[in-house]
Amino acid sequence: MDITSHLQELLSGHTTQSNHDAHLLEEIALWEKRSNIKAGEGVDSIDEAVDSGSDSGFGSGWEISTTLNLFMNKPVDEGDGDDEPDVGPADLSTAQRLRSKPNLQTLLPALAALLVSDKSDHASSEEALELLGYDEMDLISEALQDRRRVGSELLSYASPEQNESMRQHSKGKQRRGQENEYSVKASKKRIKAALKANAAQPMFSGTANPEAPPVYPHVYEASLGKHTVSAYGPKKLLPIGTTQEEDEIMTEVIIPPARPIPPRLTERLVPVSELEELARGCFPKYRTLNRMQSIIYPAAYTTNENLLVCAPTGAGKTDIAMLSILRVLDQNRPDDRAARTGLGSTIRRDDLKVIYVAPMKALAAEIVRKFAKRLAWLSIKVRELTGDMQMTRAEISETQIIVTTPEKWDVVTRKPTGEGELASKVKLLIIDEVHLLNEERGAVIETIVARTLRQVESSQSVIRIVGLSATLPNYMDVADFLRVSRYAGLFYFDSSFRPVLLEQHFIGIKGKINTPTQKRNLDRITHEKVAELVKEGHQVMVFVHARKETVKSAMALKEAVLFHDESDDFDPTGHPKWELFRREISTSRNKELKELFDFGFGIHHAGMLRSDRNMVEKMFEARAIKVLFCTATLAWGVNLPAHAVLIKGTQVYDSSKGTFVDLSVLDVLQIFGRAGRPGMESSGVGYICTPDEKLDHYLDAVTSQHPIESKFIAGMIDSLNAEISLGTVANVNEGVKWLGYTYLFVRMKRNPMIYGIPYDELADDPQLGSKRTQLVTTAAKKLAAAHMIRFDERSQGFTITEIGRIAAKYYIRHATIEIFNEDFKPIMSEADVLAVLSRSTEFDQIQVRENELSELTALEEIIPCEVRGGTDTSQGKVNILLQAHISKAYVEDFALVSDMAYTAQNGGRIIRALLEIAISRKWAKTSAVLMAMSKAVESRMWPFDHPLRQSGLSQNLLHNLERWADDFLVHELAVQSAAELGQLVHLNEAQGAALLRAAREFPSAKITYALRPLNSSLLKISVRVERAFVWSNKNHGSSEPFYIWVESHDGIDILQLAHLSFRPTTQHLTTNFIVPMQSTSSAPYLTIRFVSDKWLGAEEEIIVELDTLVMPTSDIVLTSTLDLPFLGFKALRNPILERLYLSRHYGMNRLQTQCFFTIYNTWDNVLLSAPTSGGKSLLAQFAIWHSVLGGGRHNLAIYVTKRKTYARTFVESLDLFRGVETEAQLCLSPNELSKQTPRACVKVTTAPTLLSLLSTSNSQSIMSALSLVVCDDLESLDSIYELALSLLLQATQRHPVRFVGITASLTDPSDAADWLRAPPESTFRFLPADREQGVITTTHTFTIPHSLSLFKAMAHPVYTAIRAMPPIESALVIVPARALCRLVATQLITQCAIEMEINGFLRTANDRGRMEIATSRLRDHTLEDYILQGIGILGNGMHPPDRTLMLEMFADGILPVLIVPREMCWMPLRAGLVVVMGTQYLEYKRDETGAEDRQVSNYSIHEVVRMQSFAVRHGMMGRFLLLCQAEDRDTFVRFLNQGLPLESELHESETLKVWVQERVQDGAIKSKQDILDVLSFTFLARRLKSNPTYYDAQPEKHEEALSRFVDSIWPAPASTLALLPPPAPDANVSV
Repeated sequence: MDITSHLQELLSGHTTQSNHDAHLLEEIALWEKRSNIKAGEGVDSIDEAVDSGSDSGFGSGWEISTTLNLFMNKPVDEGDGDDEPDVGPADLSTAQRLRSKPNLQTLLPALAALLVSDKSDHASSEEALELLGYDEMDLISEALQDRRRVGSELLSYASPEQNESMRQHSKGKQRRGQENEYSVKASKKRIKAALKANAAQPMFSGTANPEAPPVYPHVYEASLGKHTVSAYGPKKLLPIGTTQEEDEIMTEVIIPPARPIPPRLTERLVPVSELEELARGCFPKYRTLNRMQSIIYPAAYTTNENLLVCAPTGAGKTDIAMLSILRVLDQNRPDDRAARTGLGSTIRRDDLKVIYVAPMKALAAEIVRKFAKRLAWLSIKVRELTGDMQMTRAEISETQIIVTTPEKWDVVTRKPTGEGELASKVKLLIIDEVHLLNEERGAVIETIVARTLRQVESSQSVIRIVGLSATLPNYMDVADFLRVSRYAGLFYFDSSFRPVLLEQHFIGIKGKINTPTQKRNLDRITHEKVAELVKEGHQVMVFVHARKETVKSAMALKEAVLFHDESDDFDPTGHPKWELFRREISTSRNKELKELFDFGFGIHHAGMLRSDRNMVEKMFEARAIKVLFCTATLAWGVNLPAHAVLIKGTQVYDSSKGTFVDLSVLDVLQIFGRAGRPGMESSGVGYICTPDEKLDHYLDAVTSQHPIESKFIAGMIDSLNAEISLGTVANVNEGVKWLGYTYLFVRMKRNPMIYGIPYDELADDPQLGSKRTQLVTTAAKKLAAAHMIRFDERSQGFTITEIGRIAAKYYIRHATIEIFNEDFKPIMSEADVLAVLSRSTEFDQIQVRENELSELTALEEIIPCEVRGGTDTSQGKVNILLQAHISKAYVEDFALVSDMAYTAQNGGRIIRALLEIAISRKWAKTSAVLMAMSKAVESRMWPFDHPLRQSGLSQNLLHNLERWADDFLVHELAVQSAAELGQLVHLNEAQGAALLRAAREFPSAKITYALRPLNSSLLKISVRVERAFVWSNKNHGSSEPFYIWVESHDGIDILQLAHLSFRPTTQHLTTNFIVPMQSTSSAPYLTIRFVSDKWLGAEEEIIVELDTLVMPTSDIVLTSTLDLPFLGFKALRNPILERLYLSRHYGMNRLQTQCFFTIYNTWDNVLLSAPTSGGKSLLAQFAIWHSVLGGGRHNLAIYVTKRKTYARTFVESLDLFRGVETEAQLCLSPNELSKQTPRACVKVTTAPTLLSLLSTSNSQSIMSALSLVVCDDLESLDSIYELALSLLLQATQRHPVRFVGITASLTDPSDAADWLRAPPESTFRFLPADREQGVITTTHTFTIPHSLSLFKAMAHPVYTAIRAMPPIESALVIVPARALCRLVATQLITQCAIEMEINGFLRTANDRGRMEIATSRLRDHTLEDYILQGIGILGNGMHPPDRTLMLEMFADGILPVLIVPREMCWMPLRAGLVVVMGTQYLEYKRDETGAEDRQVSNYSIHEVVRMQSFAVRHGMMGRFLLLCQAEDRDTFVRFLNQGLPLESELHESETLKVWVQERVQDGAIKSKQDILDVLSFTFLARRLKSNPTYYDAQPEKHEEALSRFVDSIWPAPASTLALLPPPAPDANVSV
């Protein structure tokens, strides 16, 4: 029979099959194909394939290992199936019962060899218990009663080759010349023997085997199943052979080395020569991968499976990380890679990011060094991102592998921009030392893994997770947490896989902790153990936990050795190179090092010179040093093994906790990993000396006896705040889902009691939905109480607040925020700020020790700020240390040095958070103080120090500068010469030149401003910031950020703020501030403050005098809406018009009814200021019918608008009235506009076209027939529009022409009405709230800078808003640029996928069929995927038929969502929901030098009002959602509610100047008086009287201002004009 059939019959013999039987069949079929075994061939064919030497089943056929194990492990089937009666378990022999247990099959060969060995029954029973576990104690007892027979029976089922192999393995030796058990040949022999043995067995036993636990293919654990059970979960037992010794000073537990696990059938070492070229080059000095690496290689390099690798320290897990990295590199190579030269050039480096999360900075640095060296040949860049280090955009872009710590990666992934953008490009996340889940930092690992897993789902991207860990008991729980397949990605290797077997000694020192007795006992035991080892000829590394302790312990051991007369054992003089080393070490300046070397001792710590450390490492490696006293940094940073390591004490000072803590298990494992020298020794010894009370703790932790539990609950509140801030959790339901990704959830289900969950609750609610809801709700309430979120308990929704966002960004605990809420004030001094900072819970662990008080008191004397709380409190200590850090004070005590570093590192971060909180609350004084304190911590200098201390000047120069020129300001130094400065500071000219360069490069700015009142209560301040320093790439980098704000005259409140940056090409920036003004008497002046974000002392302050400010008057008469019955169209008194209007409208609305009489029944000029989409266009049509249908000679009406889009739309609306004897023409050229028509006509045109006509002599041709001018869109009045209307007003002053002005709601339309000659009774001024159709306006603010990350963050609230609208409604989403349309569409589709909305936004399943029909009409087929999800995209670059199709489907309600760019917001669109995604866009401008600079500009308020009008629909409620920057919200909301300001732009643009020059040249203008005559008809002339300050004019002197303006635009003589440079484009930035 063929092999597959044979396997199927074998599987049928089991009463229960494992879940992966089908997978095994597939694997055998694949192996059969690769081995050229044809169907119908039997087991002999397999033998031939195995004997043939072909590698087809080994080199690439790794899939067979699990299947062949099944062959080997199949239970013996006694009897002939159905021909024999059933045989019960009691009738089976002991050997048969052993073979009937699937979980024991891989262990039986070793058990058989043990049973037939010559070992005593007692020794055999211990080894059998260790091998099979205590669950099989009864079977082991039976087997030992007749051990020879049972052993022989078990061996009889195996081949002679297997028996011999197992006997050799049980004896623990390998004869010379014997073939390696991991070679290809040995593997083939094992397979052949197993296949023959299984082929000879009967297929059925007739025995029902009990259900066995699943056997995972990659778990290599000798003690599998050996544990006891308690109320809190299983506890593994210590290995067999463990002994305990005790005397009066210590208790010692000795754990013997683990016995190696026999090789499985197909195991072999993978030769590096078999690897692909890409991988081969990264293993340059390897001949083969080791056993563990060879087992994992197929999964790591040939699949994308998530992996969990649990293996002992030193087993080679880092190389597994390298293989997974190489997998990513290989996948980011093009398909045509073979045609290219150079492997490095084929990798698409920009498309990938690999994140390696290491637990410690020292390990991170070591990983960077290793990986950078091994990947350099591929041009792959590796960088470290730890602590407070930042990476620039350029560095992020060019780096492929980033090594970081859990806390740093948590911080990075909380940021939407900058470093935070990394998260969106990650392809592989490697987490080293995953077993740290059991420690306090484990909550951070849970956070980043949960965030990554959710990102995979939300972005539909592939991010592979590889977890590396020491051995741990509940590895399956960790695998489930990391989403690792237990069958494909879980790899567990027990301690027998160490490269050198380790004997572990756990020594508990008796005596009270930190007493002299205990310390004496510790020194005595250290001496005894070290002396014993050295006497045996071994080297020893003694690890201590402070730099000073290395010398102290070495000296103590030296004295003990001399006292016991053991110096001969330590004597190094017998070393062949001793004289050479002695001369070399004599060059060191470290006297302790030289003294100790003569006794065979060495010391090593990070405080030594690098040259001394290198010397010690070299001499220890050469065995010239017998005992090396070192700190743990040696275990992490340098690969320097010894036969024995001894950890002397386990009390370590932790600056993050401010006290001594237990040495971490991670450090213990790393140090034990240095025991034994691979390649030179077969074993090593590790000692840990700890207080007797801690003995059980380290015994349990190091030997992995207890399952690791989650520590997530303690940090859950802050983690939830971070997720809410990111937008990934928006309500309780999403919070519950988020918890489902944590290790906490896994362990709560597995071990509920320890988390306070009764078992009956778990039975009733297996997914713990209630418990998770309770956890999330409790955390949310605490966040809401701290004002970090807003929690709507009715809807269960979360909304982040500004303080919550800041806390997430800066990693601030919620408990600290609660303190800030109480103590943070609008006015604070430096001492106040330091006092609040010192109370932060981040410093709770900083404790005051009695031996520090004298030094703290001394430090208090030299620091500048008052310390509240004194030196004997934790807050006082933090305060003193932070000031000492800024002052660069010398601190002697080691613990204080560590505390000061911790205080400075965290203090700078917390001050930055306080600064942003103060800015968000608009506190000017406190913000200025915090800005200075933040920079003081970073630069380690006080604000009162000389600013040029930051410029890298020599100490000598700085000393003289502060001595002789301390009173000079930096800008005063910058204007002097080098010689003058040299003389000033009493140094030479060269030093003066250095000082001059520093002064000129010091950031400064020249600030000018202009006051622009917008209405009676709003003042716009236009600020120009000109760079006033010389750019230096060394000092300034790529940008120089700064804050600029306007503050109240008392300096308490920030009225408005902007954060801008100078770039190398930037010469000046402009920004506009809109501030409320109650009255100039209450605020005599304002202050503009410029503050550098990086440089202390780089500040400017400008006083804005308000004594000459004249605000516009506030006595504006509003038009009240009247409660009138709505008019019908019979009021038109024209049956044709009545019929045509009734076919489209029910009647007039309230505003139309109220204005109808004036518009239709009088000839008054009219100004109608009403809400957008309030029905104004209909009134414009009424005015046109009234004018052109009168039957008189004057039958021409002109409709003027700013945009061609509006003009076309209006013509289309008039074309519907073809029954009316009127012709509607679209005139977009002067010739079309000037043509005379014999019948009544409406000419629709634009302002530029009208201006072109009025600038020629043809304009008189239309004046005689002109009766009406409708001026629409006046709220968008620009210089062209104003000049065109002004010229038309001048030209028609002697003609009876009616002007009807139509505009959105204005704050003050009176001057516009006067300009159009509209009397007060014909001027209508309605508020936006007077709109008949309701619009619900809501805002959502962000503080993320304009970037792709901003729009990704906006996607969730947009999705939520769309889902909340009624099913029949449509949504219009407006984005800043066409390029963002597809990005936003993709993000919305992703949100649908997360919520399992497979049809996207389509309302019914039938809609998909309609969409598929519609997509067949598309020219651009890349839009199909979006349309099939119910999302349309509109843009100027589309094919016209595609654009028409989109508009048709959206108008018909077929397409639920339409995304359009900002530039198309002037199209006539309507939707039930209108979403404005951001109110900023990128604008490219050129400065005076011609260099192009990209700047961020704001939407105009007119654009936002227009966008809001899309939500206005007749008879239906609309919704308008505005997503904008936090600082812009108030301005937009104010104008949306109160109306728009309207001012003239004629004085600021070149339009009038160019027009004057042309008219002077053609002779139409002969003098300045002619220009004044034109200006008298302008809107500018009226606004000069009403709002003189806006135009830089004096009150009551508007005529003088006009004259100055005429002088400025009057053309110069031709000769002078030719010499003038062309005007530079404006570089204004609107913020």
